[in-house]
Amino acid sequence: MSNQATASAHDTHATSAALRQLDGKIPFWKGIPFGIQHVLAMFVANLTPIAIVAGAAKLPADQSAWIISSALLVAGLGTCLQLYPLWRIGGRLPIVTGISFTYVAAATIIAGDPNLGYGAVVGAVIVGGLIELILGLTAQYWKRFVSTIVSAVVVTTIGFSLLSTGATSFGGGSGSKDFGSWQNLTVATITLVACLAFQLLAKGVAKQLSVLFGLIVGYIIALIFTFTGIAPGMVDFSKFSGLDIVSLPHIAPLMPFGIKFDINAIVTFALLYVVSSVEVLGNTSSLTQVGFNREPTERETAGAIAGDGLISTISGFFGALPLTSFAQNVGLVAMTKVVNRKVILSGGVILILASFFPGFAAVFNSLPQAVLGGCTIMMFGSIVLAGIQMIAKAGFTNRNITIVTLALTIGIGFTQATGIFQHFPQLFQSVFSNAIAIAFVVALLLSWILPDEKHFLADAADTENDESSDNE
Repeated sequence: MSNQATASAHDTHATSAALRQLDGKIPFWKGIPFGIQHVLAMFVANLTPIAIVAGAAKLPADQSAWIISSALLVAGLGTCLQLYPLWRIGGRLPIVTGISFTYVAAATIIAGDPNLGYGAVVGAVIVGGLIELILGLTAQYWKRFVSTIVSAVVVTTIGFSLLSTGATSFGGGSGSKDFGSWQNLTVATITLVACLAFQLLAKGVAKQLSVLFGLIVGYIIALIFTFTGIAPGMVDFSKFSGLDIVSLPHIAPLMPFGIKFDINAIVTFALLYVVSSVEVLGNTSSLTQVGFNREPTERETAGAIAGDGLISTISGFFGALPLTSFAQNVGLVAMTKVVNRKVILSGGVILILASFFPGFAAVFNSLPQAVLGGCTIMMFGSIVLAGIQMIAKAGFTNRNITIVTLALTIGIGFTQATGIFQHFPQLFQSVFSNAIAIAFVVALLLSWILPDEKHFLADAADTENDESSDNE
């Protein structure tokens, strides 16, 4: 082997090793493809909550566009904050932040109320973010009440709750007129196969770009389907029409809806921020488990929660919704093992740039749901697996099995039974409209109420003795 080939192989090995290290040395430009991969994994999911809530508030198109730009800006800023903390605010972990779905149900109700409107949502986002910031800075005092098995349940529930999202995207996206068509399923399947083939056949650093490769292949197939008339409109070119070259994000006080502070809206969001804080605990545990094969430190979890709180408050001032660490990107880390902060920082910078250049954002936003579904469905499965691994690490004791069984059954089962809480107060329905909140509360209460494992073992021993006596 020549000296040049040897040097090239050594450089490739060094780059691959640096990608798997939090502070590995790697040129910024080499990390850009991996940053793009992270952006593509979360881009549409970051904007979807905004579209839903803006529709409920009946905001004009220009105001919706402003909020979308803001969502991209704060997602990028939040990612940078989590990677490179300010004081104790930020996890110093490969976290990518985005607009959270946790608040969509409550925000839709508040925004649709003619007496409140979108301004009340913004006020609740700002105040609630400060509450989460305080929760993060004081996590050392309350985190001990959330046991390992509770965190494991939260991670597992996050994974299971995302499976339907991945499957829906695989079929073409929620509300799609051609949902489940052979065209959508074909594009999604080709995308998935491309991801798997690239991961299996590629070597060295390239192997870690399997998701980006799958997205590119899927997008090309979608373009072919669109231009040949096999699936007209699969790639929505209307997203490119009427775009300004440069657009500056607006701040909420200067927007027509302004900022309103309504006590009921604030209380609702405050409770959801508590749930989101525990969700961050789960995501952080999952991230360090799949990325570093260890549990997160108290500093990392506290900083991650505080970082989400601060950036959510900033998001409110820009008229957007609360942010959280994205499980999609945790799944991506599980697949690629890329945890380098500098690499993921490039993704944060791309999001910030996208907020100022609408055409740049439109390219990402035109990615068909079927293509995203082909890539994300495996990533979401990785989160479920990470949760199961956490449960196994906590131990399959009788007590833990009881907690996990009830929490997952009630959390996931109740949210699939539409209208089960319809006779409860609206506040209760808003908070417990997602499986994560229910599973967390059930797991937490059981972890406090159920006796320790010694009691379970004693009961089992008594039962065995009774059975032996009966047999005699």
